[in-house]
Amino acid sequence: MSKKSARMRRAIKTRSKITRLGSDRLSIHRTSQHIYAQVVQAETGKILASASTVETELRKELGNGGNIEAASAVGKRIAEKAVEAGIKSVAFDRSGFRYHGRIKALADAARENGLEF
Repeated sequence: MSKKSARMRRAIKTRSKITRLGSDRLSIHRTSQHIYAQVVQAETGKILASASTVETELRKELGNGGNIEAASAVGKRIAEKAVEAGIKSVAFDRSGFRYHGRIKALADAARENGLEF
């Protein structure tokens, strides 16, 4: 099993469980240079809030988007936007990525700034 197919298997398993719960989800995607986060509504699939290291405000502040500092900044920003949109509780969809490093930093920052998983 390749690295990508293992990640996709984990992602499908997690998403099916989140679908059964019927709650909004905080979806994460990471590349070597950037990290992205979106809050997706359960019923319609509509994106309610989003943040990433590609945004100009965060790019000026961070410089490098592929490290733990950048992930923490994105976590803080997505939590602020979600709370502003009236969302307090979400299911954490890590898209099959293992829960360590940048994914963990983003999740911890989001929790500290008002989101509940």
